[in-house]
Amino acid sequence: MYNASSMQETIGKRIARLRQQNGWTQQDLANRLAISRVAISHIEMDLTLPGERTITLLAGLLKLSPHRLVDGSDYPAAKTDRLPHVTSSYTPLELDVALMNKDIQWLNVLKEIASSPEVYTRLRTRILAEWRLRLDNWSQEWMDGHEQGILAQARRCLDAEEQIH
Repeated sequence: MYNASSMQETIGKRIARLRQQNGWTQQDLANRLAISRVAISHIEMDLTLPGERTITLLAGLLKLSPHRLVDGSDYPAAKTDRLPHVTSSYTPLELDVALMNKDIQWLNVLKEIASSPEVYTRLRTRILAEWRLRLDNWSQEWMDGHEQGILAQARRCLDAEEQIH
């Protein structure tokens, strides 16, 4: 059994707290990390210590650096030293949605400074249609519930934007 210092938050308790703050079940987290739900349960109960791979993947899901995830916890210094300093924090879908939102912001700025309303309208129509196609393509991909929610929110945003004209 893995024993932790009572002065620091255990890494298992921290993972459980962060998982709950994100509204994820143990199964949701297990699916995202490609490990079993039982493994998550054992980590959260401090029965096993997560390895560097698990900490790195988890940090990315939580949009933290691996070192920030373990900082102030009982995670061993020797293992912390082997953690990467950065990890991927966004899925390709999240990146696409962020780019779509930037395009929409850019279109709203462009509307104010466009010299020709007709050219602006054509450009806007084309850009929004391209994003509609891209979101439709995403719907063909396998997604967990979290990503399905991101896609649904992006579609609502695009629908609202298309209704403006």
